[in-house]
Formats: sequence, structure tokens, C-alpha cells
Amino acid sequence: MDLDAHGGNKRVFQRHGGPPTADSRQKVCFHWRAGKCTRYQCPFLHRELPPMQAANGGGGGSSNTYKRGFGDDHSFTGPPAARRNPNFNHSSTWGRVGGNRVVRKTEKFCTYWAQGSCNYGDRCRFVHSWSVSESVSLLTQLEGHGKVVNGIALPSGSDKLYTGSKDETLRVWDCQSGQCVNVYNLGNEVGCMISEGPWIFVGLPHAVKAWDIQTSTQHSLPGPVGQVHALVVGNDLLFAGTQDGAILAWRYNAATNGFDPAASLTGHSLAVVSLVVGANRLCSGSMDKSIRVWSLETLQCMQILTEHTSVVMSMLCWDQFLLSCSLDQTIKVWVANDSGNLEVTYTHNEESGLLTLCGIRDSEGKPILLCSCNDNSVRLYDLPSFAERGKIFAKQEVRSIQNGPGSLFFTGDGTGQVRVWNFLAEPTTIAQ
Repeated sequence: MDLDAHGGNKRVFQRHGGPPTADSRQKVCFHWRAGKCTRYQCPFLHRELPPMQAANGGGGGSSNTYKRGFGDDHSFTGPPAARRNPNFNHSSTWGRVGGNRVVRKTEKFCTYWAQGSCNYGDRCRFVHSWSVSESVSLLTQLEGHGKVVNGIALPSGSDKLYTGSKDETLRVWDCQSGQCVNVYNLGNEVGCMISEGPWIFVGLPHAVKAWDIQTSTQHSLPGPVGQVHALVVGNDLLFAGTQDGAILAWRYNAATNGFDPAASLTGHSLAVVSLVVGANRLCSGSMDKSIRVWSLETLQCMQILTEHTSVVMSMLCWDQFLLSCSLDQTIKVWVANDSGNLEVTYTHNEESGLLTLCGIRDSEGKPILLCSCNDNSVRLYDLPSFAERGKIFAKQEVRSIQNGPGSLFFTGDGTGQVRVWNFLAEPTTIAQ
């Protein structure tokens, strides 16, 4: 999006954050380390320094010197599991920076400020900002939906952003002006939405809607029983996770520019709410607390993972790893063992249930994990260390996160608000 025109939003963010001084930005806040910092224009860092920088007293060198073996080929798209990286074969790599366990910090958000009713103003000891991070800035917000936003899609090559909501509408936003240019009344709640090539797929009760935005072709794919909660494309198949626990598959038919029913995968006892494709496998997360791993070639179940103790809300493939999050307040990192089966190599614990995972790269190309929690926040973490990069806050739960071009990403929350965020460059290191 061309968001430079929304300078007012940038000024709001900067007013609450304030740039650090050259002298203080290399020092970590002692009170933040103790989880007690109440200064909301704090001049000191609210994150740990990389080991190289910390060893030098915070000066000298650049943050680019700390890469922990990340290569340009690492992505969030799930490459073949056979490609193994020795840097990640031991569980101690996860959740550590420089061999030390990451200490997680907390900042409390002022819910009265979010409602416009905080009487303390600058004297309030809680956060009066939509983010606590030196890494991101809020560029603008898109108003129009009346209920939770369950899907955000930015088709490749398109200058339009698509958002779907429980308010039974699909909105189309112009990426240059940020204005809503079209509203489709679907007549049913949107449970999920994805884009693949020129196609937009929308999960509805008892159907999947498909739009070709280049030709304006529309299809309704029948078959699902109940709400469609999850969609993913893999191996030329469209998969849909449904309320009755089934996963339906359709194959694209080039001759008719339509979709033919291909398979129905059964095994889950409750609704399938998350799907991801990687390493020639389809993984499905369910309200039955399990993850099922399916072969994309045979569509047969290869493995059932039962380590989560509540609903498996979202999954993500990164390099040879599968990341899954749950309402049990954990993110689990899975890797294939010598026999090819997935096993947990690291568990990250949160204080709230987790809703959505999204992988993105920051302005320097470093992999970042965004994870939405049911305390109305989104956590930002470096991978694989899980070093905290900050928090984003919302009036209600963030149910959808979508990465965009460059360093942009989008969030949609329970009030229907869509926000546009930008990753900032890391502060320049000042030599001492």
C-alpha cells in the first residue's frame, strides 16, 4: 500500500514511542528486564542485545553480524524435510540467544485508553500505544467491517487487498488510497479466506466460494458440512477443513476453469480449524486437540500428533520445521526424526491461549514469528531464538494476520478493524 499519505497515523505511533537517543539506545532497560518498566517513552532498549553487541558493551559492529546461520533459502513455505541444516538439529537452538535462555518480558496495555476513557493521561502506568516495539510502526487502519475479520488476502500482482468478516461481507481495498472500493454481501459468515494465483477462496457455511479476479469467474464449491474454518492449496489441490471434522479436496480443471471434487479425508472427531502444506505433507489441526499428517501423494494419514492439550488453532511451516499453536498456551516446534516422523523439539510457553501464527521477514530479511493471543495482543519473536521483538495490541482478539509486500503486514481483529503495519530498520549501532 502507498501509505506515506497517512502521515498522521505515523505521528500517533511516534508520539507514544519516541525515538531513542543515540547514547541510550544501546543500553538495555534494567526495569524492563525485571518486567517492571512503566516509562512509555523509555530511552533504553526493551529487548536484549545480540551476544556480539552485548559483549562489546553495546557498541561497535552492526546487528547484521548476528545471523545464527540463517541463509537466504530459509522460508516459511515448507521445503522438503530431506534438506537438513546442522544449525537446527539440536533442540537447544530454539529459545536461546547466545546459549542463554531468553527471558520474556511483559508490558500491560491500558484497556481504558483503547476505549478512549482513560482519565490518567500521561500519568497512567499502563501502555497508551497500539504497540510496544522498536521494530514496527502502525501505518494506517481500515474501517468498515462490523464484526471479526477472519481472513485477509493480497493476491500476487494485485493492487487490491481483500478482507472477509463474520459480518457476512467481503471488502476490497485500493492499495494506493487505502479506500474501500467494493463490498460483496455474501449472505453468510466468512470463516477463512486465502488467495492463490488469481483466485480468492472464501470459506463459508456449507460451501467454498472461488473468484478469479482476472476474469471475474465465480464458483461455489458444495460439499462441506457446517462452517469451513480453514483453506490451503497444495499439489494442485484445494483443501478445506470443515465443522464436521472432514477435509475436502478439489482439483483445478483447466478445461472448464473450475474445480472438480477429488477426495474427502476423514479421521478428526471434531472441527478442523487449521491447515498447512509443507514437505509434501498436509497437516491438519483440530478441535479434537490433535494434528494429523497426510501424504499429499496418497492422501493417506501418515501420523497423528497428540502433544497439544487443547484446540490446535494455527500451524506454520518454516524450513524443515512445523510450528503449531494451541489454546493450551503453547507453541510447539516439530522436526522429522530419522524415521521421518514428526516429534517435538521445542515448546514455547505463553501466558494466554494462542490463536494465529504468521511468518514474515523484517526490513533486514530476518525471520520473525507473529503469534496472536487471546489476551488481545500479538507477540513478535525472532526465530529460532524466540527472542522477543515486541507486542502489538488490539481492542479485541486478532484473528487474522497476513504478510504483504516488502516489510508490510496486516492484522484483523474482533471489532472488524484492519490495521497496516510496517517493520522498521534496526537502530544504527553507535560505536563507543
